[in-house]
Amino acid sequence: MINKFEQIEEVIKNRRSVGWAKMNGQVIPDETINKLFSLADWAPTHGRTEPWRFYVYGGEALKQFGKTHSDLYWNHTAEDKRQEATREKLLHTVDNASHLVIAVMKRGENPKIPQIEEVAAASAAIQNLLLGATALGISSFWSTGGLTHSHVLKDHLQLTHDDIIMGLIYLGHTDEPAKEGVRNTSISEKVKWM
Repeated sequence: MINKFEQIEEVIKNRRSVGWAKMNGQVIPDETINKLFSLADWAPTHGRTEPWRFYVYGGEALKQFGKTHSDLYWNHTAEDKRQEATREKLLHTVDNASHLVIAVMKRGENPKIPQIEEVAAASAAIQNLLLGATALGISSFWSTGGLTHSHVLKDHLQLTHDDIIMGLIYLGHTDEPAKEGVRNTSISEKVKWM
């Protein structure tokens, strides 16, 4: 019988990023996506600020976001810098995904909580979501491409100056086999016992 450590070890070691282009368009029920948010909500958080926020796109809203993302890029990029290929890519990044989640660190009002701790908490919430997706056989891709770090997308979402978009998380299914996991450096090189 597998114990709890072995179960969570298996999920953690088998989590892989699957790019949006490798997803197959199979729709995930919204109830299943909500289960992932329930897991995300149990991330550690200093002062119980719970700074994670998720903007969810599925169905027609997902298609509309692809157009909006593409238009925001085109309309807010200098004419000599913008490229039609990038515009088309942003338009179609959502084509094969079931859902897109924009993960945000929503800065709280307590100045005693350092920003880095809020970013860490939001990142932990995202990791919970990704691990839950893996456990349910859902493919995921945490992207910081497109306008993720642009004020343009922040303004579109009506975020404040101190809020941070942590990434675009594509959720879906794939027909491709999972890749083997690779670590570039051994754990013994990353740990120093004192």
